[in-house]
Amino acid sequence: MAGTRQDGGSMNIDFHYGVIYLLGRLAGLEKPDAETVAHACQYVDDSTVSGVLEFEGGESYERFASAHKMFDYMNIDNTSDKRIWAPFHFLPAGEGSTLEDKSVCKPDSTIAREMVTHAIDSRGAENALHRLGITLHVYIDTWAHQNFSGTISDHNVVRSLSSDDVTHETWLGKLKQSLDDVVHTAQTGFLDHVVKLGHGAALYFPDQPWAKWEYENGHGLKFKRDNLLIFMEAADMAYRAIKGFHSGDSAYAQQAGLPPDVSAALATLLGSNRSADPVERLQVLTRAFASGSVPGFAEDIPAYVSKGSGSWKDLATGITDADADGDRLPTWCERFEQSDYRKFHDAIKEHRFVVTQLILPRHGVRLA
Repeated sequence: MAGTRQDGGSMNIDFHYGVIYLLGRLAGLEKPDAETVAHACQYVDDSTVSGVLEFEGGESYERFASAHKMFDYMNIDNTSDKRIWAPFHFLPAGEGSTLEDKSVCKPDSTIAREMVTHAIDSRGAENALHRLGITLHVYIDTWAHQNFSGTISDHNVVRSLSSDDVTHETWLGKLKQSLDDVVHTAQTGFLDHVVKLGHGAALYFPDQPWAKWEYENGHGLKFKRDNLLIFMEAADMAYRAIKGFHSGDSAYAQQAGLPPDVSAALATLLGSNRSADPVERLQVLTRAFASGSVPGFAEDIPAYVSKGSGSWKDLATGITDADADGDRLPTWCERFEQSDYRKFHDAIKEHRFVVTQLILPRHGVRLA
């Protein structure tokens, strides 16, 4: 979450794209495949357009957004929130006796491992790389978003928060300023409501790799977090998942983890790269990776284009409008059918179905 943007929150582009590309290459993927996986992993946060794409010949194609454009406080209790946030950003762990407790996200949960296994078992599909990228996004977010929920819940209320360099009072001021930026007025009723959704009340703390912080939630539970340790565990398991995918081994957790020298180098980079701007952090990582800062890897990371000219949508449809479909209807053709854009959106729909209709109900969670 940066500034007033609220799209479910998640590890930022430096991890979802930069680190995942690195892990993909180290795990044995060829450059184009590693780029596709990393792009899909990050694109989960950038794919904000839902609905039917109409073509000039009358053909149509349905999409399902995996992120929100902006925090919509008028529809804060809309069921679309949990339909997006739970399967893509706050995967429920299915632990506890109530739906509220079962909806809480936990790192590397049984549900999360079933999700990864399903993606590996589907590695023969034409969009398997896109499915893997989406799955990795959700998987590593189970570490970043642990103890928060994709539903409106007191587990998301933050009564107090402090870190190495932020006091409770400073955090409270930043939270009110963030909400002021969105709604222009921090009405008490709205504040009480908004802090029950996602990790909005925790601001950017869950997403910064170096942050050490602690907080108390709405149930009076206290948590202390060292993000670097958490993020490195996520990187290690994501590496194993990619190796499992690459080799066709659905028992991916039994794969060897990151080599110690690679893990140490990556931890040093993540811990020292402290810009508040995730894009700047990605640029720092890109330069470091290219210069050989991580053993066994020295290459440029391909540029990531989320929207507009050169984006997956543009390459598939010719539409460069950043936030909509534009005025001119595209032509349906083989280019669209073979595009990363179409394969990604099919993977989004497939992932959502598998998580919400197959896996979650088996664990007593029905959200969509």
